[in-house]
Amino acid sequence: MSTTPPADSLVELAARKQLPHHQYTDHATVRWIEANRPDFPEAPAHELRVTSQRLLYRSAIPVTWMAEPKLADSLHGIRHAMRTATLAALLAEATGLPQDDTATLVLAAAFHDCRRLHDKDDRGHGARAAVWLTDNADTVWAHFHLTATPQRIDAAATAVRLHEVPYDAFAPDDAADHARALHITDLLKAADALDRYRLPKLSWWPDSSLVRTPAFDALRSTAFELVVASEAAHLAGFESADSVFKALEQRGLIS
Repeated sequence: MSTTPPADSLVELAARKQLPHHQYTDHATVRWIEANRPDFPEAPAHELRVTSQRLLYRSAIPVTWMAEPKLADSLHGIRHAMRTATLAALLAEATGLPQDDTATLVLAAAFHDCRRLHDKDDRGHGARAAVWLTDNADTVWAHFHLTATPQRIDAAATAVRLHEVPYDAFAPDDAADHARALHITDLLKAADALDRYRLPKLSWWPDSSLVRTPAFDALRSTAFELVVASEAAHLAGFESADSVFKALEQRGLIS
């Protein structure tokens, strides 16, 4: 039996540099991800506070809030956003982030890609999402059963804007904004990077040299398993949000 993924799988399309603007996972790509499972060191079981679990139940944003509804089930859609929110919550608890800041971080993670137009290098999507988040703050915070304040809005919008900007590409204004929302920005960038195991090319997988969060490596195994479990569940017929909830239940992260 051939072990080469079909020509129309994301893995083969990535190898030929022919990935389409809208990218949807497929069975061959999930099998390829599983086959390339890194040799992770043994990691402890992770738990989440009840308050963080409640936030994750709200992390599936309405599709109507997305700039391009075609992305709802794509590689940058709801599953990615929910896994990023989960990893952000885990990073927050691992680093001792206060509960209020954790809520702001999880909210930002759920919305960080909401203004993407496609799954390729859509530069500026972070800035667009930051503007949208600010303009719709009351609605967004209410979705999470939270109260919007100027400080929380500014921190979330800053993290969302900067999540796509590499640290070494920060302009002076970026560095000043980062300093105001340092921890939330760093943790969002790390959570987003941890979910890169979903991507169909090994060189695109998580790289700790590009983030500034010591807890990053300890969550690699969890990040990988969440990708495999939720992507497989989606291909088995679960809606995007339900596929992530199923994966979180399997890992004991929500109850």
